[in-house]
Amino acid sequence: MSDLDLLTQSLARNVKRWRADRGFTLDALAARAGVSRGMLIQIEQARTNPSLGTVVKIGDALGVSITSLLDYEQGPKVRIVPADRAVRLWHTDAGSYSRLLAGGEAPGPLEMWEWRLMPGEGSPSDPHPGGTFELVHVTAGELTLTVDGVEYRVPAGASVSFEADTPHIYANTGDTPMEMVMAVSVPAVQ
Repeated sequence: MSDLDLLTQSLARNVKRWRADRGFTLDALAARAGVSRGMLIQIEQARTNPSLGTVVKIGDALGVSITSLLDYEQGPKVRIVPADRAVRLWHTDAGSYSRLLAGGEAPGPLEMWEWRLMPGEGSPSDPHPGGTFELVHVTAGELTLTVDGVEYRVPAGASVSFEADTPHIYANTGDTPMEMVMAVSVPAVQ
Protein backbone atom coordinates (compact mmCIF):
# COMPACT_ATOMS: atom_id res chain seq x y z
CA MET A 1 0.00 0.00 0.00
CA SER A 2 1.41 3.42 -0.95
CA ASP A 3 1.84 6.28 1.55
CA LEU A 4 -0.91 8.19 -0.28
CA ASP A 5 -3.31 5.23 0.01
CA LEU A 6 -2.46 4.91 3.70
CA LEU A 7 -3.12 8.62 4.29
CA THR A 8 -6.39 8.50 2.32
CA GLN A 9 -7.65 5.58 4.42
CA SER A 10 -6.46 7.19 7.66
CA LEU A 11 -8.21 10.44 6.75
CA ALA A 12 -11.42 8.54 5.95
CA ARG A 13 -11.37 6.64 9.25
CA ASN A 14 -10.43 9.66 11.36
CA VAL A 15 -12.93 12.11 9.83
CA LYS A 16 -15.71 9.57 10.50
CA ARG A 17 -14.48 9.01 14.05
CA TRP A 18 -14.10 12.69 14.95
CA ARG A 19 -17.42 13.57 13.30
CA ALA A 20 -19.14 10.88 15.39
CA ASP A 21 -17.30 12.02 18.55
CA ARG A 22 -18.56 15.58 17.97
CA GLY A 23 -22.08 14.39 17.14
CA PHE A 24 -22.03 16.12 13.74
CA THR A 25 -24.10 14.92 10.81
CA LEU A 26 -22.55 15.07 7.36
CA ASP A 27 -24.61 18.18 6.67
CA ALA A 28 -23.54 19.84 9.93
CA LEU A 29 -19.85 19.18 9.31
CA ALA A 30 -20.14 20.30 5.68
CA ALA A 31 -21.70 23.60 6.80
CA ARG A 32 -19.11 24.17 9.57
CA ALA A 33 -16.19 23.35 7.25
CA GLY A 34 -17.50 25.11 4.16
CA VAL A 35 -17.10 21.99 2.01
CA SER A 36 -19.75 20.06 0.16
CA ARG A 37 -21.55 17.06 1.65
CA GLY A 38 -20.49 15.10 -1.43
CA MET A 39 -16.81 15.88 -0.76
CA LEU A 40 -17.19 14.65 2.84
CA ILE A 41 -18.81 11.43 1.63
CA GLN A 42 -15.93 10.87 -0.82
CA ILE A 43 -13.39 11.55 1.95
CA GLU A 44 -15.11 9.22 4.42
CA GLN A 45 -15.24 6.49 1.78
CA ALA A 46 -11.52 7.02 0.93
CA ARG A 47 -12.43 7.77 -2.69
CA THR A 48 -10.60 11.12 -2.98
CA ASN A 49 -7.40 12.88 -1.99
CA PRO A 50 -8.65 16.31 -0.91
CA SER A 51 -6.56 19.47 -1.10
CA LEU A 52 -4.63 20.71 1.91
CA GLY A 53 -7.11 23.58 2.21
CA THR A 54 -10.01 21.15 2.45
CA VAL A 55 -8.26 19.07 5.12
CA VAL A 56 -7.47 22.24 7.11
CA LYS A 57 -11.12 23.37 6.92
CA ILE A 58 -12.35 19.96 8.12
CA GLY A 59 -9.80 19.90 10.95
CA ASP A 60 -10.77 23.43 12.01
CA ALA A 61 -14.48 22.53 11.90
CA LEU A 62 -13.88 19.42 14.02
CA GLY A 63 -11.46 21.23 16.32
CA VAL A 64 -8.67 18.70 15.75
CA SER A 65 -5.19 18.95 14.29
CA ILE A 66 -4.33 17.76 10.83
CA THR A 67 -2.02 15.28 12.56
CA SER A 68 -5.06 13.71 14.23
CA LEU A 69 -6.91 13.51 10.91
CA LEU A 70 -3.97 11.86 9.14
CA ASP A 71 -2.73 9.71 12.04
CA TYR A 72 -2.48 6.10 10.95
CA GLU A 73 -0.68 4.86 14.03
CA GLN A 74 -2.54 4.77 17.30
CA GLY A 75 0.26 5.07 19.80
CA PRO A 76 1.41 6.11 23.26
CA LYS A 77 1.28 9.65 24.65
CA VAL A 78 4.89 10.18 23.57
CA ARG A 79 5.19 10.02 19.83
CA ILE A 80 8.40 10.44 17.89
CA VAL A 81 7.96 11.25 14.22
CA PRO A 82 11.07 10.16 12.27
CA ALA A 83 12.16 12.62 9.58
CA ASP A 84 11.11 10.23 6.81
CA ARG A 85 7.60 9.94 8.29
CA ALA A 86 6.77 13.67 8.31
CA VAL A 87 3.86 14.18 5.93
CA ARG A 88 4.37 16.43 2.89
CA LEU A 89 0.92 17.87 2.30
CA TRP A 90 1.62 19.96 -0.78
CA HIS A 91 4.46 20.74 -3.15
CA THR A 92 5.16 22.48 -6.41
CA ASP A 93 7.32 21.52 -9.36
CA ALA A 94 9.64 24.43 -8.49
CA GLY A 95 10.43 22.88 -5.08
CA SER A 96 8.11 24.65 -2.63
CA TYR A 97 6.46 22.45 0.00
CA SER A 98 5.03 22.20 3.50
CA ARG A 99 5.56 19.24 5.84
CA LEU A 100 3.54 18.56 8.94
CA LEU A 101 6.25 17.74 11.49
CA ALA A 102 4.17 17.00 14.59
CA GLY A 103 0.86 17.80 16.20
CA GLY A 104 -1.53 16.97 18.97
CA GLU A 105 -4.48 18.16 20.99
CA ALA A 106 -3.52 20.60 23.77
CA PRO A 107 -6.49 21.26 24.58
CA GLY A 108 -7.24 22.19 20.99
CA PRO A 109 -5.22 21.26 17.91
CA LEU A 110 -1.54 22.20 18.04
CA GLU A 111 0.62 21.64 14.95
CA MET A 112 4.25 22.22 13.96
CA TRP A 113 5.10 22.68 10.29
CA GLU A 114 8.18 22.99 8.11
CA TRP A 115 7.72 25.15 5.02
CA ARG A 116 9.86 25.88 2.00
CA LEU A 117 8.84 28.45 -0.61
CA MET A 118 10.82 28.95 -3.77
CA PRO A 119 11.28 32.47 -5.20
CA GLY A 120 8.06 33.87 -6.62
CA GLU A 121 5.80 31.31 -4.94
CA GLY A 122 3.23 31.73 -2.19
CA SER A 123 0.44 30.00 -0.36
CA PRO A 124 -2.78 31.75 0.70
CA SER A 125 -4.74 30.62 3.75
CA ASP A 126 -8.38 31.16 4.58
CA PRO A 127 -9.16 32.54 8.04
CA HIS A 128 -8.97 29.95 10.81
CA PRO A 129 -11.46 29.88 13.71
CA GLY A 130 -11.35 32.80 16.17
CA GLY A 131 -8.60 32.31 18.74
CA THR A 132 -6.23 30.55 16.31
CA PHE A 133 -2.65 31.70 16.81
CA GLU A 134 0.40 31.11 14.60
CA LEU A 135 4.10 31.37 15.44
CA VAL A 136 6.65 31.44 12.61
CA HIS A 137 10.45 31.33 12.72
CA VAL A 138 12.25 31.98 9.42
CA THR A 139 15.41 29.90 9.07
CA ALA A 140 16.48 30.92 5.54
CA GLY A 141 15.60 33.66 3.07
CA GLU A 142 12.87 36.18 3.81
CA LEU A 143 9.16 35.56 4.37
CA THR A 144 6.66 38.02 2.98
CA LEU A 145 3.66 37.57 5.27
CA THR A 146 0.39 39.28 4.45
CA VAL A 147 -2.19 39.33 7.26
CA ASP A 148 -5.58 40.89 6.59
CA GLY A 149 -4.16 42.79 3.61
CA VAL A 150 -1.08 44.19 5.41
CA GLU A 151 2.34 42.96 4.21
CA TYR A 152 5.18 42.19 6.63
CA ARG A 153 8.79 41.21 5.82
CA VAL A 154 10.34 38.61 8.14
CA PRO A 155 14.06 37.94 7.49
CA ALA A 156 16.02 34.79 8.38
CA GLY A 157 16.56 34.51 12.12
CA ALA A 158 13.44 36.55 12.93
CA SER A 159 10.13 35.27 14.24
CA VAL A 160 6.57 36.51 13.94
CA SER A 161 3.33 35.68 15.76
CA PHE A 162 -0.20 36.61 14.76
CA GLU A 163 -3.87 35.85 15.21
CA ALA A 164 -4.80 33.73 12.20
CA ASP A 165 -8.55 34.33 12.11
CA THR A 166 -8.20 36.61 9.09
CA PRO A 167 -6.98 35.82 5.54
CA HIS A 168 -3.20 35.47 5.38
CA ILE A 169 -0.59 34.64 2.76
CA TYR A 170 2.90 33.19 3.06
CA ALA A 171 5.06 34.25 0.11
CA ASN A 172 8.63 34.40 -1.08
CA THR A 173 9.17 37.61 -3.03
CA GLY A 174 12.96 37.27 -2.82
CA ASP A 175 15.41 35.50 -5.10
CA THR A 176 16.50 32.66 -2.77
CA PRO A 177 14.49 29.85 -1.17
CA MET A 178 12.66 30.78 2.04
CA GLU A 179 12.42 28.21 4.83
CA MET A 180 10.46 28.49 8.06
CA VAL A 181 9.11 26.48 10.96
CA MET A 182 5.55 27.30 12.04
CA ALA A 183 3.40 26.34 15.02
CA VAL A 184 -0.39 26.66 14.80
CA SER A 185 -2.66 26.56 17.85
CA VAL A 186 -6.40 26.23 17.23
CA PRO A 187 -8.87 26.56 20.12
CA ALA A 188 -10.87 23.50 21.15
CA VAL A 189 -14.37 23.12 19.68
CA GLN A 190 -16.93 24.17 22.27
